[in-house]
Amino acid sequence: MEAHLFKWLGLAMMAATLAGGVARAAETPISVAGLRSDLRLAVDTIERNHPDLSHSVSQAQLERATRRIDRQLDHPLTQAQAWSALAQLNPVLADGHLFIGLPDWRKESAQAAAEGKTFFPFEVSLDAQGALRIVSALGGAPTPFAGQRIRQINGQDAGLVVRALLARVHGDTPRSRSALLAKRWWLFYAKVYGSPVAFHIDLANAGRQVIAGSGETPAILREEASFESTYQCDVRKQGAVLTVAAFSWPDKARFFDFTNDCFARIAAAGATRLVIDIRQNGGGDDDMWRDGLLRYIADRPYKHGSGYIKRVLQPRAPGEVAGAIVSGEIETATEPPTDEPLRFKGQVYVLVGPLTYSSAVLFSNVVQDYGFAKVAGVGGAVRTRQSGGVQTLRLPNTGLLLFYPRFVLDRPSGAAKPVYIEPDLSVPDDPLNKHAAVEALLGLKSPPTDTSQ
Repeated sequence: MEAHLFKWLGLAMMAATLAGGVARAAETPISVAGLRSDLRLAVDTIERNHPDLSHSVSQAQLERATRRIDRQLDHPLTQAQAWSALAQLNPVLADGHLFIGLPDWRKESAQAAAEGKTFFPFEVSLDAQGALRIVSALGGAPTPFAGQRIRQINGQDAGLVVRALLARVHGDTPRSRSALLAKRWWLFYAKVYGSPVAFHIDLANAGRQVIAGSGETPAILREEASFESTYQCDVRKQGAVLTVAAFSWPDKARFFDFTNDCFARIAAAGATRLVIDIRQNGGGDDDMWRDGLLRYIADRPYKHGSGYIKRVLQPRAPGEVAGAIVSGEIETATEPPTDEPLRFKGQVYVLVGPLTYSSAVLFSNVVQDYGFAKVAGVGGAVRTRQSGGVQTLRLPNTGLLLFYPRFVLDRPSGAAKPVYIEPDLSVPDDPLNKHAAVEALLGLKSPPTDTSQ
């Protein structure tokens, strides 16, 4: 036992040494030549490999933004500073699958919290006008300041801070970027403005407050690490709520067992209404919604898309040539099991929002186009025509990551409009009450507005 203890201590010391080395490397200034080389490499890679750049940005827009950023790279920068500069491409690229990102930010942030470093002390929301409001304490605990609008942070106008951070966020639209920024506010603020020990925050109704930085684990990191937070099944008299906050999990069998058990509970309860909540679902693997959800609600064959355009990176079919662009139609349909004993035959609502993305959008498209469910929630934020097959390139000088897609897929109907997800039922989100939209769909409040007519 003692030998195992010494071995563990040795590994822990080695890990700490390596982590310290990585941290020091991240703080080492990167030369001007290195910064400009990485920027050019990122843009060249996008232009050379994207299957349809006009999906989200024109080449002229991209080159203008590149020249603007290049002019700023006139002195050495640390990795965080380099990201702050190069990430100004992200809103120009206007695609959640096409951006320059931070390497290992989840692990780095968890390690920083474990080492006693602090972050912005609140979880926040951003509305359409850019107003920044407190939702909870960092990590999700209640706070007496919930709902308060933030006017200033450390003497800076909150509106200016919001705009500065939004200028570095990736996503399809301003609405989707605002939602992502709110979810990761603590991270973006730290990378651009640092992490002071205390924050001087001016609130609209509570005046100036001095709030210590928080060492709590941010809500997004808590939620992503827990199966119980990511997947929930709530069966009650008014109906059932199935929360699926990701279509990715290391143990897929556990997810499939979970959904099977949920639909068994729904059948046993005799529920006639089901809400599938994917508002926080940023995507993952299609088989998780195909085998974990549609097998219980689909009543006829379906396709996950129609037309596609792809860049051949590695030839896999006869006649394919590396670098070529290929377009085509999806021919094969998925046949749901006809003998599924737990098939749900009641009313199904799929609840979406600005953070619904990637494979979750494909699921939304399928249920809407085939009539398997009514799509409800907030629209106008993410494209129904989705890019995918995301590739990753580590930029050699800064260590930052470039993400770019290999294909673009049309929705099953083939319709070009609406361009963005447009729910059949418009149901607003309340940042202070995440259950409000669900309760509306379960009929506990006024019925939602039908926008499908």
